[in-house]
This record gives sequence, structure tokens and C-alpha cells, in this order.
Amino acid sequence: MSAVRNVLFIMCDQLRADHLGCYGHPFLATTHLDELARRGVRFDRAFVQSGVCGPSRMSFYTGRYVSSHGATWNRVPLSVGEITLGEYLRRAGRTLSLAGKTHVLPDLAGIARFHLDGDDEWMRLIRAGGFDELDRHDGHHPEPDGAYAAYLRRAGYESTDPWSDFVISAIDEQGKVVSGWNMRNARLPARVAEEHSETAYTTERAIEFMRARGDAPWALHLSYVKPHWPYLAPAPYHARYSLDQCLAVKRDPRELDDAHPVLAAYRKQEECANFMRDEVWRTVRPAYQGLVQQIDDHLGRVWETLERLGRWKDTLIVFTADHGDFLGDHWLGEKEHFYDTVQRVPLIVYDPDSAADATRGRVETRFAEGVDIAPTILDALELPDSAERIEGRSLLALTRGVEVSEWRDCVFSELDYGYREARRILGREPDHCRAWMVRTGRWKYVFWQDLAPQLFDLESDPDEYNDLGRDSGFERVRGEMRERLLAWFMRLKRRVTVTDNEVDVATAAHKRAGVFFGQW
Repeated sequence: MSAVRNVLFIMCDQLRADHLGCYGHPFLATTHLDELARRGVRFDRAFVQSGVCGPSRMSFYTGRYVSSHGATWNRVPLSVGEITLGEYLRRAGRTLSLAGKTHVLPDLAGIARFHLDGDDEWMRLIRAGGFDELDRHDGHHPEPDGAYAAYLRRAGYESTDPWSDFVISAIDEQGKVVSGWNMRNARLPARVAEEHSETAYTTERAIEFMRARGDAPWALHLSYVKPHWPYLAPAPYHARYSLDQCLAVKRDPRELDDAHPVLAAYRKQEECANFMRDEVWRTVRPAYQGLVQQIDDHLGRVWETLERLGRWKDTLIVFTADHGDFLGDHWLGEKEHFYDTVQRVPLIVYDPDSAADATRGRVETRFAEGVDIAPTILDALELPDSAERIEGRSLLALTRGVEVSEWRDCVFSELDYGYREARRILGREPDHCRAWMVRTGRWKYVFWQDLAPQLFDLESDPDEYNDLGRDSGFERVRGEMRERLLAWFMRLKRRVTVTDNEVDVATAAHKRAGVFFGQW
């Protein structure tokens, strides 16, 4: 019987893998996440299914690839027909609680179509993507009617919109209130006190939840909105790191020479055009690192709470991010594209079961994907795996040192840029803006709808500067990678209304049903 009774699923928004000490950052003092890595397994090659918040998270929550769940962008609702981790737990009498962000957008059209709308508990769950929302705060736009805004007002921040006026605002050298939306202000401390900041607030909600549960089993998604923009940190974190303690920007002039048309169009967008300027990434990176440091410091409070409550013995902890952040790498800002800077994320799994004792502190180099998290949690709680739907794979075999004869040798990701300005720059229609990536240990191949592909040799070009997608000498490699992508696409699980067991039972059963076709 598994020792796991509780689940703590922690996600950061837009956190690069290379911005943790245990992943090699020479200056970031992420002592608490480094401690978690020593207690558990650190996956060195973990990849998301999209470089965009919404579709990536829907893959984490459903265990399904973007082409299967269909929520291809932040503004695309998750179909009412999809089943999330919270719903799987609800079937077993469990609840998946939320503190922080989810980016779930309910399928209101689907709900209305089936006349499902109502005030009952089930509809509340569906609208929330399967979560019991203790306190949802997405942190990308003003939420003046939200719980966090009410909390700030109670703490003395008098404003109809305290998030805009205090959390993402600062005071410049002339005493003027300035906005964190302008990246030039990232060097300044936010007007909000650290103890009232988003990271502190969300951590406190999680700690309150764990204390209230006592010895009763629980499952919690602790979802931080940082270090996602606006890049404004409260004091003292705004000045915690200097520029010489930041990673050097990774970009090469070759990337601008005859660039892929989609990349060239993206670099005309405001966020990329600005991050191409040295002054921008030099201003933002220290603040970004301060936001990462703040999260790690508050996770120390979470670890202490687990210790006081005796919960290290029975709590599965998963720490990861929904994607990374370019911060000027590859002459880009934001995320979305298929470089490892964005697609590779931190993933640390602490498994309290004694079967995992032999792997504690291990660095696992086999590929992991975001779709693996839901089946890992279900496996740890010894719940059905829903194999007819879920496309990921439980990681417990790797945390518990079980001999695995076959494991994946590649990972996949997707992009729908139909909502982006780049589409109009290119003169493309919204339904002609899809791309899919397959990455092996050596090669990365990107298939762009109706456009030339990209190809990178990760052995000779680990920083992905030299695009071989149009090089005539690599047609064979591109063909092989295209075949890998097609084979994966054909294996996606679209027959989801019956289980494999039901199919097996009903195989060749027509005579039992009174149907006798084909007889002589």
C-alpha cells in the first residue's frame, strides 16, 4: 500500500529551469527547492506540451496533449467534455483544492448547449476546471472584486484596484507613481509590502489550508503567479541580485540572418522588439531572479509547516512550472516558441513512500512531460489510471527505482499563434497558425503549418542558434523526425467515451447481441 495520503502540486508561472540552484544557476540561492531535490528526484529533461500558460496547464490538469484537449491558447475554453485531475479525485471522494492561478476558462457554450448551467456543486466544479477554489488569483490583470483585492484593502491599501495601484506599481526617483507594466521600472520596489505580496498571500492561504486539514487527507494545487510579468518585486527582493549575478543572454547574430518567417514576425511584436535591446533584459533579469528567490523563501515556510504537521511522511510533492521565459534569449521576449529556454522546465518529485528511498537525490535524465503529472498523482493515490483518456505516464516507476524496459525517447509540444500579432504580420488566417515540435536527445524538429520546418542538432548546437530546417543536407533527418511526429499524432487518444476494457468485452460480441451478419 502506498504511503501517499496527501498531494501538494506546486506550479510556478513562467519559471525557467536554469533559474534554480539545483539546475545549475551559480547565484540563485534556492536552498529550499534544492533541499526538495535532495529529498526526491530531480528530472533534468522535463518538457511542457505548450509554451503558453493555458494550453500547457490544461495538459498538466488533464494528462492529455494539446491536440487532444483542444484548449490551444489562453482564450480557448477547455471543452466541457474533458476530464481534469480534480474530477478524477472527486470520483474517489477526494477534493483537489486550489490556492493561486489556474488559467482555466470554462466552456460556457458547451455548458449552455447541454443545459448544464446551475448552482449545484457539480457545475461549480466544472466551471473551475475541477478545482475547489480556496482562493483563485491569476495575477495577469486587475481583479478588483477578487479575494486578494479585498485582503489588500483590509491591510490598508485603499484603492478600487489595489493590484494595479500597489502590487504592480512603484515610486520612482521623482516620487511619481509608475507602473510595473513598463519594464523600465523593474529596478524599483513594488509599492506593496513583501508580507502582502502575491507570493506571500498565496503561500499563507496554502499554509492555512494544510493546518485546517490536520490529519485528514488532502490534495492541494499551490499555484504561484510569479515570476511571470509584470516584473516587479517587493523590497528587498527587487535588489536581491545584481546584473553580474544574472545568466548571460543567449543569442547569436546568425539567428537574425534569413530567420524563419514566424520568428521574424514575432520579433516585430512589442515585447520581442523591446527584449532585443540590451537595456531591457539587463533591467528585467535581476528583478526576475528576485521574484524566484522570494518564491523559494516562502516555500521554506511550506516545508516548515509540513514538518510541524508531520506531513513529510505521507505527502507527495510535485514542483514544476508551466513554461519558461525568454528574457531576451534568441532575440525574443515572453515565451511560446520551441527553444529549450521555454519548453524545458524544472520538475522535482518528492515521493514519501519507502520504495523511493533508493532514489533520493537522484538526477533523472529520462524524458518527462507535463502530461505525466496527472497519472503520477492518480498512481500515488492508487486510483484508476483512466487509460482510455490520459496520454501521459506515471513517473512513480522512476521515483521508486522500478526497472522499466521501455521509456519515451522524445517529447512533444504545440503552438497556436492565431491570436498573436505575428499572424497578421504574416497575412495568415487564424486556422493556419499551428506548429508541432518533436524533440529527441539529439534533434529538435518543428513542423510549421504551410511554412518551412525548423531543425536543430542539439549535439553540435546545444544553444539552438543554427536552424537546419531549410538546409538541403538534412532532408533525411527532417523526414525521419516528421515521421516521428506523424506516428505520435496518430496515437493520440480520441476514443474517450468508452474504456479499453469495455472495448475488449464488446469485441466480436455481435452474436450475443442477436446480430448474425455474414452467416452462410
